Parts: sequence; C-alpha cells; structure tokens
Amino acid sequence: MRTIPQPGPANPERVQWAQARGQRLTLELKPGQLLLDAISEAFAAQGFDSGVLRLPARLALSPFAYVMPALSQTSEHAAFYSETFRPEGVARIETGALTFGTRDGAPFFHGHALWREADGRRNGGHILPDQSFLAEPVTVEAVGIDGAGFVARPDPETNFKLFMPAPQPGFVPSPQDRFFVLRLCPNQDVFAALEGFCSERGIARARIHGGVGSTIGARFIDGGATEPFATEIAITAGSVAPGRDGRPEAGIAIALVDYTGGMAQGSLRRGDNPVLMTLELVLEAE
Repeated sequence: MRTIPQPGPANPERVQWAQARGQRLTLELKPGQLLLDAISEAFAAQGFDSGVLRLPARLALSPFAYVMPALSQTSEHAAFYSETFRPEGVARIETGALTFGTRDGAPFFHGHALWREADGRRNGGHILPDQSFLAEPVTVEAVGIDGAGFVARPDPETNFKLFMPAPQPGFVPSPQDRFFVLRLCPNQDVFAALEGFCSERGIARARIHGGVGSTIGARFIDGGATEPFATEIAITAGSVAPGRDGRPEAGIAIALVDYTGGMAQGSLRRGDNPVLMTLELVLEAE
C-alpha cells in the first residue's frame, strides 16, 4: 500500500471517534454573508454547533477564495497548500462536502469541492471559510451532531491543526445514539479503517455523511487512477453493508483535485486508497 512519511509520531489510535446523537436536517442558507456565517446560523437555529453536509450543485459563491493542495517546501509537512485564488464573478459548486465545528473557540468549517467559475473554467480545492460569500439562497441537507462534535486541535503527526472528534462533557451515549464522529489518521486504507471500526462494534449497515480529507492519490473501481500523491477529496456518496462473507463492506464515491490541478470523480477501489493527512466523516449506524 502507498504511504507518505509524516513529520511527527503516529497516534496509536488510528481511528479517532466519539459516539453522538445525530439528526438529519434541512438548512436554509441566507445569501449576502460569509458562507461560514450562513452555515453557522443555520445549524444554530436548529440547536447544533457541529455537523456535516454535502454541498448541493449550483450553490453560488461570490466573492470566493480557495486554495489547492501543493507540495511542501519544507520538512515540516508532508504536503501543503497553494497560494490563495480569488476568481472573479460567481462560482457554482458541482459537488463537495463540508465538516462544521469549532476552531479556537469559534465556528469553523473544512470544505472541499469541485466547481465551475464564471468564465467557464472548472476547478476544485479547499474553500476558505472566512473569505467566501454565499451569493444566492440555497437549501442544503445536513446532519447535526450533539453529545460530540468536531473541534480543531494540533495534530503532532501531520503538524496541522485538524478537526478531531470531541465528546461533550457529561454526555453518556445510549444504545439509541447511533451516530459516530470519526477521523481517520494517515497511511491506512480508508476501507479497512471503516470496515474494521464497524466490525468491532457490530455495525452491519451504516450511512456515511459528509466526508472531507485527503488520500494518497486514488484508485477507482473502473480502473482509473490519480497518481499525484497530494489530493483534497470530498465524499459524494458512501455506505456500509454486509459483503458476500457477511462482514461489513464499504462503498465510497468521491470527487478530488490533486496538486497538479487534475480532477477526478468515481467510486473508490477497496483496499487501495490510503489516507494522506486526514478524513473526517459521520457514520450513522442503521
């Protein structure tokens, strides 16, 4: 399996997780404000300060700022970010995913997407929360999380501040709380990590909500491949169900952009798609 050395020591807990209550939501996002504020206000109106969502097609951003994956110029990181890009006009999302939580005590999100810019160019990358504005009203489907959430904390292994599962003080999950906040650590196959997590907890079927992170290139079921190792991915569909042997088997489709600007979409091949930096998601056991 492909691996990329990280600058710091590996966390022994390779799947970081917290059990939570969850609720599927329909959020109405108001235009004319930062995308971060629109999302934060919509979640807060329904009583949540953490959650995940898939970005709907044609969501309009202007002004809009983003970065792409890039090679690191130092040994402090295995990969890094590009300069900031600010395309003119309205950019319209094609597909993407977003993790919403807190960073430094304030609302924050981590979002990756592919989009079409006003001049017709198609691009992809990492949306900058504090520099991207919602241009038109939009309705999005989301999952709000309570009892645990995503909190950005320093990660010694990658030397980045990353979203990590964080149980809320005093919350004691019950058997009815079937949502799990997950973060997959580097250099492990996405499928093996998820399927192992489900097997250990007797989860036969589950739905994957959200899904933002990076893989070391990508290998797809149809034989396609992304060779450049630094990517930014968004899960566009995902589930877990019993395989032929009865054990949990994941199916995951993604959209990605790599550090050369190459883009790809499709269903990932099991056993051949290791995490580069992180992968955040919410798993709903059914």
